[in-house]
Amino acid sequence: MPTTIARTLIRATGPDARGFLQNILTQDLDKLDAAGILYSALLSPQGKLIADMMLWPEANGGVLIDADPARGADLMRRLSMYKLRADAALEDVSAQHGVLIGDEAFGGARADPRRAALGWRAIAPAQDAPDGAAEFDAKRIALGAPDLARDAAPDEVFAGEALLDELNGVDFKKGCFIGQENVSRMKRRATTRKKFCPIVFDGEAPAYGAIVRAGAAELGTVRTGVAGRAIALLRLDRALTTSEPLTVEGRAVALAPPPWLILPASDESPA
Repeated sequence: MPTTIARTLIRATGPDARGFLQNILTQDLDKLDAAGILYSALLSPQGKLIADMMLWPEANGGVLIDADPARGADLMRRLSMYKLRADAALEDVSAQHGVLIGDEAFGGARADPRRAALGWRAIAPAQDAPDGAAEFDAKRIALGAPDLARDAAPDEVFAGEALLDELNGVDFKKGCFIGQENVSRMKRRATTRKKFCPIVFDGEAPAYGAIVRAGAAELGTVRTGVAGRAIALLRLDRALTTSEPLTVEGRAVALAPPPWLILPASDESPA
């Protein structure tokens, strides 16, 4: 049975709706109709993440933007600013629609474009349905997928650090988007050393923001977690090569990088 998750839904309509979004977002909207859903993001000019989102195609070239409520108001403000003179309209339709998720395919659902293991999702008229947020949290933490509205502050992480490459959130062939130059340079030079990565441990999750250490050195911090597993933002090059045991709050932890994670080159400097 599908469950629901809280999301902000922004409808972009008008002749220039896809054109102006194509110029600013990380995904190629020319692929939207064929794909049925795309994972994308809005970045700062420096290439840091402002908000991630799902994009859904609508009739007459419209787009439905499916974003976390914590970033919804700021995303609407920024999109309105970037729209400039484009013949497009933006409307918050969160009260009229909802997002349903499920482990198996259901009517109108699309596979999560980040990773198929994250399940299925669909846009539906607003309705009463069980809240599936906690179950989805456990699923994405098990997979190693960060929740970028909770695991990162706005303008904290670069696109590569946010795993947009691994999670199909950026199209490197589409041409320009906001922050594209820095994102492409970091990809080309393989200079992304800090990344989100799961850690495993015994017992309950450490506090959000708890420091991950290798001996006395600080390698990063814990973000969201569940018993036995959490997402951490780490200097992954050092965490992978240090000879010191990893600890958080005095407890032993271990890295658990998923097989799809693009690992950074090792760091030759002391950890």
